[in-house]
Amino acid sequence: MTQFNETELTEAVVRSFDQTPNPRAKFLLQELVKSLHDYVSKTGLTFEEWEYAIDFLTRTGHKCTDTRQEFILLSDVLGVSMLVDAVNHRDREGATQTTVLGPFYVGEHKVTAHGTDISPNNQAGERMFVQSRVTDLKGKPLAGVPVDVWHADDDGFYDSQKPNYDEVGASARARFITDGDGRFFFRTILPCSYPIPTDGPVGEMIVQTNRHPMRPAHVHFLVNAKGYEPLITHVFMDGDKYLDSDVVFGVKDDLVAKVEPRTDPAMPDGSKASGPWHLMTYEFHLKPGGGMAPKPLGVKAAEPA
Repeated sequence: MTQFNETELTEAVVRSFDQTPNPRAKFLLQELVKSLHDYVSKTGLTFEEWEYAIDFLTRTGHKCTDTRQEFILLSDVLGVSMLVDAVNHRDREGATQTTVLGPFYVGEHKVTAHGTDISPNNQAGERMFVQSRVTDLKGKPLAGVPVDVWHADDDGFYDSQKPNYDEVGASARARFITDGDGRFFFRTILPCSYPIPTDGPVGEMIVQTNRHPMRPAHVHFLVNAKGYEPLITHVFMDGDKYLDSDVVFGVKDDLVAKVEPRTDPAMPDGSKASGPWHLMTYEFHLKPGGGMAPKPLGVKAAEPA
């Protein structure tokens, strides 16, 4: 008879999943049990610590809403999101590097005309023109490709973090469709480095462990071309002081772009510049393949992303 003690308990729990019909689910569950039990044994976890962990996870769940995912944030700051990304993108073969989706891909990403100012209500921010191109690995331009973009404002907040988001709607986010030469371009403001939300249990953990909560300035891109792997990535601003200590470990050298300060009277699309502005140029290279692009938080399965 099996003794459910420290010596035999783990193996008994592992065996309890032996009849799981799905081989992959069986493997994942049994490995999870082994790792979790090993952690408890190695650390000598106390009742009080386990109770705190349960409470922490419970509060993490309570913090989640249609436009906020505290569990994604937890995964991000523990480096799990980037590790999952890494093991699923081991061979990039010249394709643009990937990084975390982040917890603010919430919609709505409406198709928008090239050259549109996606931050028209933010007049205080420094202006930026983004010009980009999507190609395959050989440099062939890819036309008709939807590209979702989103970023924080010059105060470090995403639109969905604002209390009036439901009334005002989307800002600093849009969807562009590449032209015949694979290009898309838009106007916006220069993003700044910003802290992750610290008003929940994840922020509490960051503060209590003396980690800084900052992310370097960046723009998110999701490029979703038919016949190619969906590309989820950021483009970071060169020179940001948090590039080497991103709280979610998302920076890669190839994703850092030089953003040039400009004083030209007109931007590349001919639109008039009202003062100094910045130019970001970046080219995305897609890897052949397939896969499902993620849907924004708050979007039901039957709704278009």
